[in-house]
Amino acid sequence: MTDTGVIAVMRNMTPKTIIPVAQALYDGGVTILEITVETPKVLTLIEQVKDKFGDDVIVGAGTVLDAETARAALMAGASFIFSPTVRKETIEMTKRYGAVSVAGAFTPTEILTAYENGADMIKVFPASVLGPRFFKDLKGPLPHIPVIPTGGIDLQNAGEYIKAGAVAIGAGSTLVKGTTELSEAYLTDISSKANQFINKVKNARKIAGNTSSSLKRYV
Repeated sequence: MTDTGVIAVMRNMTPKTIIPVAQALYDGGVTILEITVETPKVLTLIEQVKDKFGDDVIVGAGTVLDAETARAALMAGASFIFSPTVRKETIEMTKRYGAVSVAGAFTPTEILTAYENGADMIKVFPASVLGPRFFKDLKGPLPHIPVIPTGGIDLQNAGEYIKAGAVAIGAGSTLVKGTTELSEAYLTDISSKANQFINKVKNARKIAGNTSSSLKRYV
C-alpha cells in the first residue's frame, strides 16, 4: 500500500464502470483501489476487480462503519478495510482475517487510540481542514504512527503531505469521479492523473528522504 503511496478512493462505481476505470488507474500506476461500501453492489465490485487483476491490484473497502460490513467485504476479497472513525470491533475483525486495518481519526488522541487498538495505519480525515502542517507537527510526538491523509487531496498538495510525513495519500474525486460517463477521453484523463499523482509522491519522497523501501513493513 505504501510502495506507490497513492490510494484511489472510488465512489459511485457500477458493474459496468468498475473494470474500465480500474484498468485506467492501473495503466497510470495506481494499483491500490478503495471501493466505498455505500456503493450499490459493492461486494460484486470487489469480486470483479479481484477476478480481473488478481494480485496485480490490491482492492479494499472504504467507509466501513462496523465489523459485520468489514467481514462481508473481506469475504468478497478485500485486502484492507478503511474506516472513517475509530471502532475497535472493526479493527479486530479486520485483523482476525489477516487484512490491513486503516482506521479513521482526526485528533492526536483518536490517532493514538486507533493505533493502540491494532490499526496498521491511520486515515486522517478530513485532511483539508488540517493541512500538511498538522502532519509535520504530529510527527514530533507520534513519529511511529503511519498516517494517510484523505479528503481534499489534489495534485497541488499531494507532495506536501508526503513531505510532511504521510506514508501515502488517498485521492478521491480529484482522481476518479464515479458519476462521469465512460469515454475514452475520461479514461485517458484518469490514467494521466494517476501517473501525475504517482510522480508527485515519488518526487516528494526523494525530497523528504522517505524512500518506499523504508515503508514496506506496513503492508
